[in-house]
Amino acid sequence: MTRQAVQEAVPDVRAPALPSPPGGPAALRRSAYWPTLACLAVLLCAAYLARRHWPTVEHGALRLAVADPGWLLVGAAAAVCTWGASALAQQGAVPRRLPGGRLVAAQFAACAANHLLPAGLGAGAVNLRFLMRCGLSAGRSAGALAVKATAGATVRLVLIAVLAPLCPGLLRVPRVSPAVIAAVLGAVALVAALLAGPLRPRCRQALASVLPEIRAVHACPARAAALWGGSLAFTVLHCLVLLSVGQAVGLPLPPYQVALLYLAASGAAALLPTPGGLGSLDAALALGLTVSGAPAATAASAVLGYRLLTVWLPLLPGLAVLALLVRRKAL
Repeated sequence: MTRQAVQEAVPDVRAPALPSPPGGPAALRRSAYWPTLACLAVLLCAAYLARRHWPTVEHGALRLAVADPGWLLVGAAAAVCTWGASALAQQGAVPRRLPGGRLVAAQFAACAANHLLPAGLGAGAVNLRFLMRCGLSAGRSAGALAVKATAGATVRLVLIAVLAPLCPGLLRVPRVSPAVIAAVLGAVALVAALLAGPLRPRCRQALASVLPEIRAVHACPARAAALWGGSLAFTVLHCLVLLSVGQAVGLPLPPYQVALLYLAASGAAALLPTPGGLGSLDAALALGLTVSGAPAATAASAVLGYRLLTVWLPLLPGLAVLALLVRRKAL
């Protein structure tokens, strides 16, 4: 039998190629251009603030080095559990059963990738490819990610509404200059113009694809419980990480107040396209803790410890898991 006959007789068992993004690589580069520039601008501002307040940051790092190890272990355990909560929420947004081990590994890898690309693009890309490898279409995979993101944002807003009455005046709007108000209003007007103009068809298309997915999730009580329970657990566990680190360094603020500050700071940081909120979340959280009465060094120590447990320690292992999943064609 000739080689050509053998090749025709043996079926091709290679994994199917995933579809390319619309417009090809050039369109993908154009779509990432402005978010990348905004990300670099925010990171430069964060580096400037860190350099300007370096003595406070250094003092906070030294205070973290002598923190209570028991509370730090509690925070580390809560950080590990966030990947399981994220996997539970993702399973709730998907109609079919996903492989549990690979699902948790994908959330761990997505967490690492999320700190390398702006505005959550890394985590979104990892989860999108994982769902498509599990047999979902590109549209269903994107819809599942949108449902999960919507549930997470809703949970944060509800928790803020519940905790805000316990801390009257905590989320007061600071006094800002007219120039800052004008800049914010200009940005809002620009976003509104984009949404009403060039982006209007895309927004309508996104809503048209997400709403059926939301109805399908709530048609199955088990899926809805997994989605909302996982989203709630993910947010609460992140609050617990910060609370544990705060206890370890002696943060003199009530737990519900620290949780509310975290929810507000993380929500504000989500508006700035930095990788994993780096720089934007740190500055907002440190400012909120300091304004609420915590010493600057203690606030810096709490923020550094939170970032250490949720970003820097899992980063290299997460990238290793990401490489392993890609090598095994799970992504």
